[in-house]
Amino acid sequence: MNNITQKPQTIEEYIAVANDNVKEHLVKMYEVISSIMPTEALPCISYEMPAYKLNGVVVYFAGFTKHVSLFPGPKAIAFFNEELTDYKTSKGTIQFPVNKKLPVLLIKKIVKYNIKENLAKNKKK
Repeated sequence: MNNITQKPQTIEEYIAVANDNVKEHLVKMYEVISSIMPTEALPCISYEMPAYKLNGVVVYFAGFTKHVSLFPGPKAIAFFNEELTDYKTSKGTIQFPVNKKLPVLLIKKIVKYNIKENLAKNKKK
């Protein structure tokens, strides 16, 4: 199997084979998310996308032709709805166009929100 048809097994491999037009945004998103993840969170590839797991999936992200997407889930989308008006969203997805700077602070807030939600799951058990 060559490198192009082989499915990435790590986030680094996913980014390495990504289209050049989204690679810079993927690297930045990975750096931002990694910088705030607790050490016990596990980076992985799930549903063929980079993800972090901590008491379940905290967040997915992925690169597409003209945007990178953050998949924080519907609860986070609803919670941050007013701050997401500049971006295309769906039930559980936020699209960030590659021709614009990534909103690093907003991404951090959303991911921190999901970390808190996932850690709270453990306390409810």
